[in-house]
Amino acid sequence: MKKLEEKIIKEGSVLSDSVLKVDSFLNHQVDPFLMKEIGEEFSRLFADRGITKIVTLESSGIAPAVMAALTMDVPLVFARKRKSLTLTEGLLTADVYSFTKEETNTITISEKYIKKTDNVLIIDDFLANGQAAEGLINIVSQTGASIAGIGIVIEKAFQDGGKLLREKGFKVESLARLQSLSGGKVEFAEEALT
Repeated sequence: MKKLEEKIIKEGSVLSDSVLKVDSFLNHQVDPFLMKEIGEEFSRLFADRGITKIVTLESSGIAPAVMAALTMDVPLVFARKRKSLTLTEGLLTADVYSFTKEETNTITISEKYIKKTDNVLIIDDFLANGQAAEGLINIVSQTGASIAGIGIVIEKAFQDGGKLLREKGFKVESLARLQSLSGGKVEFAEEALT
């Protein structure tokens, strides 16, 4: 997605060979106009998949996922990373390790929001090693629902997550694929994978 790539070049900040900071438009301050276009692009990419629900992980996945849900006219469910006093029964859980934050979170979704009959699209902000996506796949699989695909805003193609998910047979659509962050410079993968 050209507009997203331009935004990454203009406003992204390379912190290391494996970390890209995009907090000016995606995961701290949110550019709602870009998120709307991202939602529309996910809707286009998964138009033939019969999506009935979108699942994401709080908090950075919520903005692009809510716009996709709005465009697709389906509900959005987000997995919580922290315990809630009001979310205590019938929980689906999975452990997810964050390499960026160097911590493991037990993510949770109430089982009443994903049914066996659902066809779920998983959306997340970043795909690196695939831990967040695997955690969400685990939770959705516990319900017996189908996974229609995985939509990623930014994929670090130089890490194994995307490759592993695609090898497992998942349709993974990434709107921007980073080939390298070496030397403080963003390089995009030449071709997008589907």
